Amino acid sequence: MPDFGFKDRNYIVTGGAGSIGRAVVEIIVSCGGNVTAVDLDGATLKELGSALPEGRYRYKTADLSSPEEIRSVFAEITEAYGQIHGLVNCVGVLCTTPITEVTQEEWDRVIAINLTGVFAAIQSVLPNMLSNHCGSIVNVSSVAGKLGGGLLGTSAYATSKGGLNALTKVVAKTCGPQGVRCNAVCPAWTDSRMINSFMNGENIARLKQMVSLRRPATAEEAAYPIVFLLSDLASYINGEITDVDGGCTFDS
Repeated sequence: MPDFGFKDRNYIVTGGAGSIGRAVVEIIVSCGGNVTAVDLDGATLKELGSALPEGRYRYKTADLSSPEEIRSVFAEITEAYGQIHGLVNCVGVLCTTPITEVTQEEWDRVIAINLTGVFAAIQSVLPNMLSNHCGSIVNVSSVAGKLGGGLLGTSAYATSKGGLNALTKVVAKTCGPQGVRCNAVCPAWTDSRMINSFMNGENIARLKQMVSLRRPATAEEAAYPIVFLLSDLASYINGEITDVDGGCTFDS
């Protein structure tokens, strides 16, 4: 395992019960870092702890659509650690409803979790990071935020991820002078719990034609670029929106 510089540093991973979030947690812990995973799925977070070395992993259950709950939980985590070295926002819910059919309730829920909750998480850690002139934030976005949908996520989902890309740049530009970096990754077709629930023969055939590698990423393949951007190996990367899509967007 490369030396990512995580040893004895403190990290928060939201959406830690998801496939990619779990892989991120496992990599950080395996490299000597301390992680608190935050998710609504407490049962999965507890199960994850049974597979990790004792003392480096903690978890908190929280409704990541609630800014108030996020701020409260993050205050507890920050007080326990003293310093927060990194934050990965891996939380997300998928919406496949077209813009002409999406309800206001579904729109509000997706934006609340995928964008507003991430804003609250970032704002909760920034005072600590800025006071220490040190910190790395990585947001897990999606190619849908660049393409306006097109794989699975459309309307509210694509909008939330496009907003997340903009938020990433705002934080990078604002906080970079004080030593705090913020980047994002944009996965596409990934072998994950969230996406697999929407998979059928028709969708698989369609995605194979859209992704040049003709297969989904594993959770680990999606996690490693996240971990890289979080780490000191990416110490001069700030405001980057990185595709991890197997050859789908082909940005120039």
